[in-house]
Amino acid sequence: MAKLTIPAQELMYSGHAACPGCGPALAMRLLLKGLGPRTILSIPACCWTVIATPYPTTALGVAVLDNPIEATGASVSGLRAAADAMHLKDVEVVGFAGDGGTVDIGLQSLSGMLERRTNAIYVMYDNEAYMNTGVQRSGATPRGAWTTTTPVGEGVRGKPEPKKDVMAIVLAHRPAYAATLNPSFPEDFDRKVERARSIEGPRFFHIFAPCPPGWKFDSAETIALGRLATDSGIFPLYEVVDGRLRITRKTGELKPVTEYLAAQGRFRHLGAEDAARLQSEVRAEWDRLLRRERDDLSGSH
Repeated sequence: MAKLTIPAQELMYSGHAACPGCGPALAMRLLLKGLGPRTILSIPACCWTVIATPYPTTALGVAVLDNPIEATGASVSGLRAAADAMHLKDVEVVGFAGDGGTVDIGLQSLSGMLERRTNAIYVMYDNEAYMNTGVQRSGATPRGAWTTTTPVGEGVRGKPEPKKDVMAIVLAHRPAYAATLNPSFPEDFDRKVERARSIEGPRFFHIFAPCPPGWKFDSAETIALGRLATDSGIFPLYEVVDGRLRITRKTGELKPVTEYLAAQGRFRHLGAEDAARLQSEVRAEWDRLLRRERDDLSGSH
């Protein structure tokens, strides 16, 4: 595969309010590089409304609409209908929502957007909690993680429930395109944005977005942590086109999940038994993805 050149144009400007090492800020920067200036963003109440659009300023070089936290899917459907009515066929309509505003509060709206076959891209940037309001657990918070609403102490060991599988929910709607993305792998990221732009219909991005204060790690380690998440199998990279899955990063043997857990304070309380359980779950999911890819490539799926 030819080496990809990341677009040089910057549509996210300095002076924004993101924390140092902010994963969602890296996600937005790379996303807009790939999408270009003919983009309309719909952003619900989340970290990014604070980062980019405190009235009367903006840190983004594209049109932005702020909307209620539950309404991103409905918002992009309305924006797409308006753009089509104005014959703005070269405009990309994009929803950019956090995990809480997607897998929890905005799930019905996302489902409606997918079911209506809206020609737009829905982006879930996943920092695995409600970070904007104080690191409360969301449906995307992984099992065992500390948050302010899943504390650690005598008799409590972080969130007891597993992370919600949002991609399984999305794929049940048969989107035109769906993919996982990670800013730590910018070329893979940009290829997927470019691929999505070439496809019409509902498209979905699940973007890994580490949060230094919420996950309790040094802000200089965001890229390294992102690479570790993918190479340990915690956050595998793949895309699904016409129902067929293709894994876009394989390194041979997965790295131990203990390396990923040890890099973050939110997992500091977990013991060897907890790590072994997670390692087993990650291995099982990775094997499932490999089987799915093999079946899809052979046409037996």
